[in-house]
Amino acid sequence: VQTLNKLTPGLKQVVYEAGPTGFSLARTLAAASLPVAVIAPSKTLRPSAQESKSDRLDCRKLAEFAAKELLTEVAIPTQQQESDRQVSRLRNQLGDKRVRIKQQIKSLLLQHNIKEPHGLVRWTKESVAQLNGMKLSTEMRFTLDVMLDQLNYIQAQIKRVDKQLKEMFSKDRHSRQMEILQSHPGVGPMTARQFRVEIYTPSRFRKSTQLTRYAGLCPHVSQSGQKRIDGRLMKAGQIKLRSHLVEAAWAWIRVDPDAKETFKRILGNTGEPNKAITAMARKLAIHLWKMLCDDKLYCKAA
Repeated sequence: VQTLNKLTPGLKQVVYEAGPTGFSLARTLAAASLPVAVIAPSKTLRPSAQESKSDRLDCRKLAEFAAKELLTEVAIPTQQQESDRQVSRLRNQLGDKRVRIKQQIKSLLLQHNIKEPHGLVRWTKESVAQLNGMKLSTEMRFTLDVMLDQLNYIQAQIKRVDKQLKEMFSKDRHSRQMEILQSHPGVGPMTARQFRVEIYTPSRFRKSTQLTRYAGLCPHVSQSGQKRIDGRLMKAGQIKLRSHLVEAAWAWIRVDPDAKETFKRILGNTGEPNKAITAMARKLAIHLWKMLCDDKLYCKAA
């Protein structure tokens, strides 16, 4: 800030690419009334031919693109919004760790020809108790016990985070939005929480395609003349948000006859259930976005 303040008379904008440093720098500069923008690296123009690369050259290119308004800015969340989102992402990270340790335990049993206890597919209490009571060699018993301890620790941490999330989303800054989101058929607390913290300011999306791209629900389109091919989903966006929306879409078509008919129509056109449910998840995301923007509960169209 001290360095840039000396350049204020001729300073038009400060830009840097989004990355591991987060948004703390941007918020600090903004608080000092300096014009700052965080740039999406994936949307920055890249030369097709190989060129020299250094920090100085990268900075010069960013400055040139900024002067020509060729950079795409990303939204800068407030510190509170970013903190809330971090708790939600922590829950996702712990869930992934739990899946991995369960896979490691099953792989250990398979590798050493140890029969899985009945019910381990669903990881029932009885099946875990059988794992704890298995008679194995000293070394194998030690290995399995360490893995089970890791699983127990992760599950305890998940309960702790779930308690924090429940308390956090009951506060005034989230309560109204959570009520709106959960009024939509098929949307439960987990999907509502994920959508709330990842979208955080719905009005920052000017059109629905921006939202669906951010949510990872935008297909790759290849069009030339009269030929158009809708390919796989682009490898961009919030993967966890997408998975929650897809799960909610399955619940939606189970409880809403009109949604089920739409799903069947799309399925008839595509012939693939995964594509059809992804299309429904895209519709669901747009519904939730519009509901938040309008501050209205779900109302079924006549």
